[in-house]
Amino acid sequence: MRLYPKIKRLADILAASAILLLISPFLLLVAIAIKLESKGPIFYTSKRVGKNFEVFDFYKFRSMKSGADKEILKIKDQMNQYTENIDSVKAKAISFDVDEKIEDHFLVSDEGLLIESDYLKNEISEEANSFVKIKDDPRITKVGQFIRNTSIDELPQLINVLKGNMSLVGNRPLPLYEAEKLTSDEWVKRFSAPAGITGYWQVTERGKSGVGAESRKRLDIEYAEKCNFWLDLWILVKTPLAVLQKENV
Repeated sequence: MRLYPKIKRLADILAASAILLLISPFLLLVAIAIKLESKGPIFYTSKRVGKNFEVFDFYKFRSMKSGADKEILKIKDQMNQYTENIDSVKAKAISFDVDEKIEDHFLVSDEGLLIESDYLKNEISEEANSFVKIKDDPRITKVGQFIRNTSIDELPQLINVLKGNMSLVGNRPLPLYEAEKLTSDEWVKRFSAPAGITGYWQVTERGKSGVGAESRKRLDIEYAEKCNFWLDLWILVKTPLAVLQKENV
């Protein structure tokens, strides 16, 4: 329905304005709790990629210790919840040269000559870790753990909704280092949908252990293909149950 994007935008503005006005005293209490527990800003701001690869400032309540971004490279390989089974990755990588004797081709890069099969294997490993989500993240504060598990940390994104960067329902906006992994024809369609506070993935897979990056990306694409009023309504109805998750994520 061609009118739906306009109706969706109008509904976003009205709903986000009403919610912010209604919960403003509660937001003030959350801000005080964050400030009392640890030094640093109340809000966490980062660059995210939304619909049509738009880059914007993304707002959340700070749930981690100050300077947590600098620690991500140290722990992501050991604790990434989306890391694929290493044996399956290796099996896929070596499938290029098993059973067949194929002469290697060379590719020219900024670093010199590369063997094509080695390049393809590296691309497979990179794709397996295109999403980063740390389970039992040691950087999270006590207040941060509570507001993350209850999704209270997401509430400042209502400001993003008012600014037009996001919608109430859509695909999660991705950090730059994740979005750059998904520019191939296979995955690019997920960026045709609006960025959202809640979405298809959150209400179907959130809180489940062992959820892979492949599953999340497929659900994002499925939402982009189906995006309509009834699906958005279903997601909004399911969201309160989704935030009452049993597993810390």
